[in-house]
Amino acid sequence: MKACVFTLGCKMNEVESASLMRGLEERGWEVTDTPCPADLYLLNTCAVTAEAERKSRQAVSRLKKYNPAAPVIVCGCASEHAAAAFAEREGVTLVSGTMRKDKLLDLLGILHETETAFCELPAPKRNKTRAFLRVQDGCNRFCSYCLIPYLRGRSRSRSAEKVLEEARACGAKEIVLTGIDLSSYRDGEIDLGDLLLLLKDLPARVRIGSLEAGIVTEDFLEKAKDARNFAPHFHLSLQSGSTKVLKAMNRKYTREEYLEACERIYRRFPDAAITTDIIAGFPTETEEDFGESLSAIGEAGFARVHAFPFSMREGTAAAKLPDLSAEVKKERTARLITEGRRAEKAYLSRFCGREAVVLFEADGGYTENYIRAYADGAHEGELWRVRLGAAKKDGAIAELLEELS
Repeated sequence: MKACVFTLGCKMNEVESASLMRGLEERGWEVTDTPCPADLYLLNTCAVTAEAERKSRQAVSRLKKYNPAAPVIVCGCASEHAAAAFAEREGVTLVSGTMRKDKLLDLLGILHETETAFCELPAPKRNKTRAFLRVQDGCNRFCSYCLIPYLRGRSRSRSAEKVLEEARACGAKEIVLTGIDLSSYRDGEIDLGDLLLLLKDLPARVRIGSLEAGIVTEDFLEKAKDARNFAPHFHLSLQSGSTKVLKAMNRKYTREEYLEACERIYRRFPDAAITTDIIAGFPTETEEDFGESLSAIGEAGFARVHAFPFSMREGTAAAKLPDLSAEVKKERTARLITEGRRAEKAYLSRFCGREAVVLFEADGGYTENYIRAYADGAHEGELWRVRLGAAKKDGAIAELLEELS
């Protein structure tokens, strides 16, 4: 029997799907994440934008083309938001949401349940290089443009003991801590910085997912520095460079506080990569506000920028505001992308000729500070000391110096 687990959306969805794949394998299934003829399809959906939700609905038909007789089980944020839109589709046997995905393995999906404890899933099926560890779920922030707190529920954290147990057992050379709101991780008195210290003796480097500016305190950075295997890459969500727009978004920081957080990172980790997300065309954004987002890219010294247009999500506070035109949002997104590429090029140029350690994947690999490196002769899963050279695609050419694994 063969199952296809197809995923749209965020890294959290990918990790959860990998856990479901592992659980299905333990139950005797042959499992793939590539659409193909199969006996069962499990679709993990996304609702972060209207476009993502539309693609999630279309995925049902896409999967059914491979085997019209196979049942389709749907879970994730899009089905939590609009279960009926999936339930009415031919061939969909079961529609769940974001909660209790562990029960899907026994076909016991529970819809619209209020989750109060962290949902344990089997350790994810992983590649040769890294293991993704779910350590937190849910969100209490209620940004005015975001549906996720309504779909994922309130913030809840995995026990540090369970995290450490899985980290020790995974055998990966890199561990990535993931969550919906990773900054809010807390197990009793243990916060995210303490969790990094608990993982510091593992024979693997530890990378963290997306963070909020408020977590970047001297205490957190000191703990990260003391964790010798911490990879200095901070994905610090900005969303807007305008304090006025940030307030309308219900983000809990100002432009100045965000830039101060970047400065604190650079003082502790001079070579750190700070990457970010920026929304173009939030309803209250004026051209002057947008200019502040553009200038923040250079002031923060970003290594990479993910820019995307505002997407109106029904049911959020921002949906009550008058939307900007598609043309304005498209034009501003393009300008952010151009400025982001300029910043990325400037960041990469700092490391030309310098040595770094790269963990290679099937196509290139990553340094500790998230520079993508390409080298002839390196294979997936290998760890090399390299010398970085000229820019190539989305990274740099690397000269192999010494294999470390």
